[in-house]
Amino acid sequence: MIEFDQAAVSKRLQPATLTLTERHIGVIGLNGSGKSTLARLINGLVEPTSGRVLVDGLDTTKDGPKVRRKVGFLFTDPSAQLVMPTVIEDITLSLRNHHKNKHERREAALATLERFGQTDLAERSVHQLSGGQRQLVALASVLAIEPDVLIADEPTTLLDLRNARLVGDLLLSLEQQLVLVTHDLDLAARCERVLVVHEGAIQFDGDPFEAVRFYRANV
Repeated sequence: MIEFDQAAVSKRLQPATLTLTERHIGVIGLNGSGKSTLARLINGLVEPTSGRVLVDGLDTTKDGPKVRRKVGFLFTDPSAQLVMPTVIEDITLSLRNHHKNKHERREAALATLERFGQTDLAERSVHQLSGGQRQLVALASVLAIEPDVLIADEPTTLLDLRNARLVGDLLLSLEQQLVLVTHDLDLAARCERVLVVHEGAIQFDGDPFEAVRFYRANV
């Protein structure tokens, strides 16, 4: 469960009080509206200047390391996350705190790649991957540690239509609670609840189809 208790970030995000319990929560809004700031509050990438943000009762400011073990973050550009030379090395790096034994780490990384149908990419250079492959590998790397919550910040923006659909379908099939920041209104409409953020404030919170209708009419 994610709770915002009068959380604010200066003038970029006005005080908000809300509780997010749904499995799929969409966040939509114009560029610069504050939606990414809202998402980054959830795993402590951004700290509130007032109020608190809680994930399963853990304060993102006071319990940062514990929160980040529970909350995975998928960036718009997978290049920001893929830091090792090969795919298997990148997945293995994510597991360094979960498996101290090098062999066990590699086996767990291979199991993760198999889960997402990417075993054939294991020894491939991350620089030789297509955009869709890079985003899927970045997602696999985040999910390797089995977080309870996944924040996806515009994960389909840089993808072509086919790969955007593939990544969107995969995200919505996950067991984790998903907070999906997106400009794809069709994808947002598939969530259970959608927040519309505008000028640093939540202007609408509720039914996905009503949220999209509000966004188109008022933002």
